Parts: sequence; structure tokens; C-alpha cells
Amino acid sequence: MKYYFNAFKRYADFAGRATRTEYWMFVLCNMVVGIAVEFIAPLVFHGIIASSIGFVYMLATIIPSLAIWVRRLHDTDRSGWWLLLIFIPVLGAIVLFIFSVLESTPGDNSYGPNPTAPVQIAPVQ
Repeated sequence: MKYYFNAFKRYADFAGRATRTEYWMFVLCNMVVGIAVEFIAPLVFHGIIASSIGFVYMLATIIPSLAIWVRRLHDTDRSGWWLLLIFIPVLGAIVLFIFSVLESTPGDNSYGPNPTAPVQIAPVQ
């Protein structure tokens, strides 16, 4: 759950990198919460209010979802503009899925330092 809440702390932060774990844990938590909202809302509320709750949740999570997706692309040393592939039916989703499961670029890349790299402490002289 910490990855889910960290994505909301970095709500519209499209800079930097996101690890595979960070990205996929956010996706998993987002799906679980979304499904729970869709099943629980009709039990508690009726009519248009029940369907509106799911829509409001989707609106609240769209920017963090896009931001973490872009940061995941940055981690593989790709521009966030690759996200536009989603508009190509089927093929775009497959390519983006492959990009999201690829390993991080080792070391620093043009989008920042590797978030999983051990911290290097310079010796004191």
C-alpha cells in the first residue's frame, strides 16, 4: 500500500523514475480499490450516485496513474511521449506492457539516477 500512497504524494510529478515494483504495486492496489469501489458503491448507494462514485474515483486516479506510467517509461530510458502508443488499438497496449516489465536502465540515465542503486558515499578527505 505504501507504493499506492507514494504515487498520490507525487500526484502530478512526471519527472524522475519509477521502479517496476513501485509501478506494479500501484497498478495492483489501484485495481483492487477500483474493483472494491465498483462492488461496494451499489450496495451502499443506489442509482446515479453509485455509478458516480466509480467515475469520481477514476477521475481522482487518472493523473497519478499517468505520472507513474511516465516515470516507469523514464526508468527504461524512454520518453513519456511513448505513452501515446495507447491510442494504437491492441498493439500499443502490448508494446507499453512490454516496456513496463523491462528492467531498469542500469545506473543513471537521462531522466535521473537509478532509484534502486545503492547510495554511494564519497570518502572524506
